[in-house]
Amino acid sequence: MLTQLAIQDYAIVDRLELDLTQGMTAITGETGAGKSILLGALGLCLGERADAGSVRHGCERTDLSARFDIQRLPAAIEWLKARELPFDECLLRRVVTASGRSKAWINGHPATISDLKSLGEQLIQIHGQHAHQALMREEMHLALLDDYAGLHAARNALADTFREWRQARRRLKKLSEEGSEVEAKRQLLRYQVEELDQLALGEDELKTLEEEQHTLAHAEETLRETQFAADCCESDDGGALSLLNQAYARLSALPGSDKGTLANTLAMLSDARIQVEEAAGELHRLAGTTELDPERLAWVEDRLADVHRVARKHHVAPEEICALHESLQREVAQLEASDDDLESLSNQVAEYRERYRHDAKQISEARQKAAVRLGKEVQQQLAFLAMGKARFEVAVSPRETPSPEGLDHTQFLISANPGQPARPLAKVASGGELSRISLAIQVVAASHSTIPSLVFDEVDVGISGATAEIVGQLLRRLGENGQVMTVTHLPQVAAQAHQHLHIEKRATRDTTLTHMALLDERGRVSELARMLGGVTLSDQTLAHAREMLHASQRPPH
Repeated sequence: MLTQLAIQDYAIVDRLELDLTQGMTAITGETGAGKSILLGALGLCLGERADAGSVRHGCERTDLSARFDIQRLPAAIEWLKARELPFDECLLRRVVTASGRSKAWINGHPATISDLKSLGEQLIQIHGQHAHQALMREEMHLALLDDYAGLHAARNALADTFREWRQARRRLKKLSEEGSEVEAKRQLLRYQVEELDQLALGEDELKTLEEEQHTLAHAEETLRETQFAADCCESDDGGALSLLNQAYARLSALPGSDKGTLANTLAMLSDARIQVEEAAGELHRLAGTTELDPERLAWVEDRLADVHRVARKHHVAPEEICALHESLQREVAQLEASDDDLESLSNQVAEYRERYRHDAKQISEARQKAAVRLGKEVQQQLAFLAMGKARFEVAVSPRETPSPEGLDHTQFLISANPGQPARPLAKVASGGELSRISLAIQVVAASHSTIPSLVFDEVDVGISGATAEIVGQLLRRLGENGQVMTVTHLPQVAAQAHQHLHIEKRATRDTTLTHMALLDERGRVSELARMLGGVTLSDQTLAHAREMLHASQRPPH
């Protein structure tokens, strides 16, 4: 359950920490006081869309966090374990900057907004004030029935099968329609692959050919210049080695040549003689290995010409020919297998169709059974809500075409008066009746929910008097086994709560802030009196409020 909600610089709240407990909590305050702020902050923690307008004026960011006790929520614990997150408790944090950027954390670890939404669905359910309007859309009827029947996982699996079936059918249709185009493409690709097979260009052959062509084309020049260089090194008449020997001999004959600077010079001349002698040897070896082979050069140049011709024909660079060859071979292999694919794909479509029909039939049977139970339970709640003569039914009928949701069409039907046939909800119910029907459905749905934390946002709109008191009793009963928070304008509902959260707006000359606080018994009496009688609180109104509170808190007989 939700144990704490912390709000900082959100809307017109500067800083607030609320500690919440099990049971029913009523949330009240005058219109515009900021009740929506509380639910808005909670919604952001649960992954709702954020914008810069949520940041309090003049502040850099809003910082929100919601702490949950998850000891009774095995699904939430498993969600956290699967992502290797701490699971002793659950802390959702959301920060929104004044520029509209948003960050989120789960138990101190960075998270995505989709993570908040996914985990939030395991933690709390919010029943909005416009739920009765959603009942006007028949697609909501099927969703509510499936939630009641516990078919969420089965319905998701069926939707996955439907998508796979539809994709396989599309692939099969496309493959069947391609026909002659596929054959023409297959022939072209075969011709291109055969041409590249004949070329048979190796992976590194192009680089080797280019290097060999360069060597062979310059072989004569290389031979001539290396021989000339070798002569420069060791010719007896003016060669470098001969001159170095002469210089070394004459300097060595000088007095004191083994000391001082001459010794260093002689050492350098000696090294130079060795270097020149080795260079001459290398030049002779290079000249000896350089061959003039015009026939090999012609073959290499013809081979390169073939490579460049094929590359131009296929509109690729020469170095891309090997990759093109492999790609075309893969395409041919795929097209060669297309006949087998056609048969395989046909079998796959049939398998998906049979799996879909089998699973959809099981879901339909479960829906039929659940529809009867849901209709009876909602009708029982309607009797509590002063609509005892109404008859509520959940009609499940077959669809003409398959859908991701299955083979069923679902409608909520109502007969408000005895003797009249049940007709679609949207065509019969008045505004007040629709509110009560919506509330009855939500109470039934909540009573079957595995999530112990429920929020009801003004779901009692359009209800008053004794019916309002019954609504409060229903919500209190839900709170006995979990946590129920309800935003209400009705004192009869607020009086039933185990605890009462009051919200008010306080304005000064420079700013307006929302204040929230849990009320003690005296504060609850005053707030109930305000809800009963307005601004001026008479002794009679206060007495009425006190009696209402005491009566609602007494255990039922």
